[in-house]
Amino acid sequence: MDLKKLAGSLLSSDAISGLGKLTGASGSDVTSVLTSALPSLLGGANEQAHDSGTSEGFVNALSQHAKDDTSNLTSFLGKVDLTDGSKIISHLLGANESNVVANVSKETGVSQKKTSSILSAAAPLLMSLLGQQADDDKDSGLDIGGLLGGLVDNVDVGSLLTGLLGGESSSSSGSSNKKPAKKKNASSGLLGGLMNLLKK
Repeated sequence: MDLKKLAGSLLSSDAISGLGKLTGASGSDVTSVLTSALPSLLGGANEQAHDSGTSEGFVNALSQHAKDDTSNLTSFLGKVDLTDGSKIISHLLGANESNVVANVSKETGVSQKKTSSILSAAAPLLMSLLGQQADDDKDSGLDIGGLLGGLVDNVDVGSLLTGLLGGESSSSSGSSNKKPAKKKNASSGLLGGLMNLLKK
């Protein structure tokens, strides 16, 4: 799984619908928040994997989440515990959590409370997808740091943005004047964040 596929799973129609039901957010808000926050979440995972003080616990957590059945996202998300998800976000973002939430909220126009809720709901799915990739690559001898580096290095940013944001549809409703602006801001945030990650 490369980053494009990972992001595609997080932003699939089933995931967006399930996260919307779980948090009470609109599909467009869920999409905007996840798209904007994804670089920070992956960056946080990368730091967890490379920090000697957190790497062992992080790998163990991924191993546990790798066992999750994500074949039916509607069913999977229906069982998500937002409290556990909140703890995952705190681990991934650390001291930057409040700043990331504030920045994503400002960029997307979604309230900070709703932004935090969406991220907490999505966190277990992100960990499961990363864990399953690590499990799949275990035989190749790829360590978790290499996995995350590979996820970032192999991404085609232009293709990712075109495929995910250009193909985004339907779930939005209501205020048509506001949504396109949010989508544009989210895409620029993802592009900037991914380019920063690619330079590391």
